[in-house]
Amino acid sequence: MPAVLITGANRGIGLEFARQYSADGWDVIATARQSSHELDALDVAVEPLELGDLDSVAAFGVRVDGPLDLLIANAGTYGPKEVENVEAAREWSDALSVNTIAPYLLARSVLPMIELARGKLIAISSKMGSIDDNSSGGYLAYRTSKTALNSAWRNLALDVRRSGVVAAVLHPGWVKTRMGGSSAPVEPEKSVSGMRRVIERLGPDDSGGFFSYDGSTIPW
Repeated sequence: MPAVLITGANRGIGLEFARQYSADGWDVIATARQSSHELDALDVAVEPLELGDLDSVAAFGVRVDGPLDLLIANAGTYGPKEVENVEAAREWSDALSVNTIAPYLLARSVLPMIELARGKLIAISSKMGSIDDNSSGGYLAYRTSKTALNSAWRNLALDVRRSGVVAAVLHPGWVKTRMGGSSAPVEPEKSVSGMRRVIERLGPDDSGGFFSYDGSTIPW
């Protein structure tokens, strides 16, 4: 059966990915800083992973046994809303590490297993990372870290093209989670079901693209 690695799977979008893929018979490796009752109740393998610890992230591949069909780099952080002093700037740097550098290092770490399956590397980004779409400003740390993630994943897509691996970034929508808030219009089930459909139909010509959960293309 196919295998998927999902980061940030203890709640929200990551938990819903784990729930849906597990229900469909996939072997699920779910990572989180700390597990949750909801995650423990699923029939999945739970692995601790702190994305702020880049050494652990870079070495994670040795913990994956056999071909890996799919990576979903979902875990992330908002960081400070405003960056007006050195302390906030340090928090901004931490957000860049967690949201951009760690997912890229993780993808590189598991790439040999992804190549065995000719699988897919998916990063959960955000429309807020689109420079073209930014008309309101604000949330500097989150926006810039997701913009950088998009660029890093585009590079990754070009690097892995010859091995038959597809890499893409997805916007999950404004989802009703702890990060998204109770006013968000999209339920996790709808977001994840949509993203799964997008992932399923991604082919070589789509590698390096930026797509919404509804399948539409998002401008950079």
